[in-house]
Amino acid sequence: MVAAQLRTDFTGLWKVNLEKSVLRGPAPKEILMKIEHREPMLNQQILLIDAGGTRRRQAFAFGIGGEWANPVGGSTARTRAQWEGTELVIESWMKTPERELHFKDHWSLSRDGQTLAMAHRDDDLAGQITILERALGASATGFDE
Repeated sequence: MVAAQLRTDFTGLWKVNLEKSVLRGPAPKEILMKIEHREPMLNQQILLIDAGGTRRRQAFAFGIGGEWANPVGGSTARTRAQWEGTELVIESWMKTPERELHFKDHWSLSRDGQTLAMAHRDDDLAGQITILERALGASATGFDE
């Protein structure tokens, strides 16, 4: 019971700091992320606005422990999540016509709870580090549009 109480809670509205992040692929204009984390369940909504202003939304839902499936484009991502110390490691596999993609995302929260780092260390996005900061006020409206 004590270990569960020490787990990080990622709940909140987050905005990617593009200047502090190292992203693979074309640079977006903005990324907002809404996370609802109620151990052991985690729901993640992503709003990506590309350089041309096109909005794309993606949602993921999974539990910590076990394996979950989420639709991504015309495919399905299989996802497993587990705690490694204070980091949440989220591992996903997705088949494309060319090959199977593997993602292993390491989530950690700063001591003050205002910065969320998502690091890909040893997967198909190795070297990508997404730095998110808590979004306040008007930043939240992106999910309502």
